[in-house]
Amino acid sequence: MENEKTGSTNVLLFLENKTEELGNRIALGTRSALGWQELTYRGISVLSKRLASYLMSIGVDKGDKVAILSESMPEWGAAIFASAMSGGTTVPLDIKLTMYELISILDNCKPKIIITSTTYLETAEKLKEGISSVEHIIIMNDAGKQTKYACLHDMADMPDRKWRHRSLNSTAFIIYTSGTTGDPKGVEISFKNVLAQIKSVRECFPLSDKDQLLSILPMNHLFELTVGFLSFLNQGVSIYYSKSLKPKDIFEVMQSKKVTFMVAVPAFLKLVKTSIEAEVAQSGKFNQFMFKLMYNIASFIPFLSVRKLIFRKIHKKLGGKFHTCVSGGAPLDLEVCKFLQTIGLRILEGYGLSEASPVVATNVVKAAKFGSVGRPIPGVKAKIDKETGELLIKGDNVMKGYYQKPELTKEVIDEDGWLHTGDIARIEDGFIFITGRIKNMIVLSGGKKVFPEEVESVMEQSEHFKELCVFGTKRKGGQKDGTEDVTIVVVPKDEWIEGLSDEEAVEKVKKEVKTLSQRLSSYKRPVNVYMSKEPLPRTATTKVKRNEVKAKYQEV
Repeated sequence: MENEKTGSTNVLLFLENKTEELGNRIALGTRSALGWQELTYRGISVLSKRLASYLMSIGVDKGDKVAILSESMPEWGAAIFASAMSGGTTVPLDIKLTMYELISILDNCKPKIIITSTTYLETAEKLKEGISSVEHIIIMNDAGKQTKYACLHDMADMPDRKWRHRSLNSTAFIIYTSGTTGDPKGVEISFKNVLAQIKSVRECFPLSDKDQLLSILPMNHLFELTVGFLSFLNQGVSIYYSKSLKPKDIFEVMQSKKVTFMVAVPAFLKLVKTSIEAEVAQSGKFNQFMFKLMYNIASFIPFLSVRKLIFRKIHKKLGGKFHTCVSGGAPLDLEVCKFLQTIGLRILEGYGLSEASPVVATNVVKAAKFGSVGRPIPGVKAKIDKETGELLIKGDNVMKGYYQKPELTKEVIDEDGWLHTGDIARIEDGFIFITGRIKNMIVLSGGKKVFPEEVESVMEQSEHFKELCVFGTKRKGGQKDGTEDVTIVVVPKDEWIEGLSDEEAVEKVKKEVKTLSQRLSSYKRPVNVYMSKEPLPRTATTKVKRNEVKAKYQEV
């Protein structure tokens, strides 16, 4: 696949090869109220070609934007392939964004088409009303239940179509990493970027058509798109989606489909650890003693297969076939990693960022170092800036740039092609250890990333706030120990709080922040709200010294 010369040919060749090789094997599946909804490799091929033909018949041309707004489902795959074959550039949308955020993004990329599920049809209709570039809405599911919009499952075959060929440097995806500032930032991922990831991931994690993968990340997430979906589908893997992140639903999929492999975020792994510990705590004194004894013994056993045998009851609950989990999106708690590996689960931590398509490095079965994020994946070079300690990377996985933002692109990709990650790191024996961040970005426990600037842009719309600063503060103790919360410090205007006690003024500030937060996705809303009557410290160029403010309130 990676040797082909054009983006669309790559997609079509992939479909044709896999259809011929694994036609009747399940490619994608999810559990619905009516049972398992599954698509074979041949089924994806048929739906993709029908949708691609339809997109071309309604005027989609090279470079036109095709937005997808839907929860994860098998039809997502057909929409991605169809968009590429018709010449379109796919814009995956986060279903958790508010209307305010979605309008900001679509106003920037101006899509011609919105492909949606029935769940988000009403949102898609409102977006079509507000964004003049949107000409058509297409529904992924719900065949035959309505006639107002075209539905993927109702489309007929249109033979003799000539798919649109584009160069490897053409844009395959635009991934938006922020949307509330009115000036959203879209990462342009080329076909070359995607193919580089597919090739590298296959070398790092050589799976086969005997493997069953559980997907719990949303399809709009670039990690899920290029790794969990495209890279593993390329290897003939069957991919299943869980309807929720509740342990009960996830274990049900793992047992039913004998899942062998999964990609997850640290918050989920912490949930698994907590779930196991809670079950042990309720199992009686003797079982608790036996678990502790076996755990202590297993911690000295170097063989994963033996540890798995010791805790076979737990593994039976996970389906009995599960062997590896790749963790990314946020720093992995080493205690969680140690616990899960001690009971026989292989946890491999990786590292990446959207601008790198996104995987940069990962631990693999034959080369893993506890506490590191692994070595750079094949095709990626990494080095440390001697002056700043920043991690720089280079390779075919580095994005084209930020959509329509050449100056911003120059800030992160230098003249020699090195991507400045914004993360501080050290490299030992080729293994990368992330030690801090230059960026202001806040990473939440579930791997969600929040940019302080976009929260600030919403809060600054209050006529009652003189100045403010947003940053992340670490939690201490509890399930989310060491993870970050969104925190805001507000300096209100004197006349707005005149005559009020400090307690009354703080409550007034909190109420205003809560009102403005309705424009933000729930995970972006400030958890901690502080008031300051003193001006915030600023640089000579009047920028708020975020680190100074953060240092002051981190210990509060």
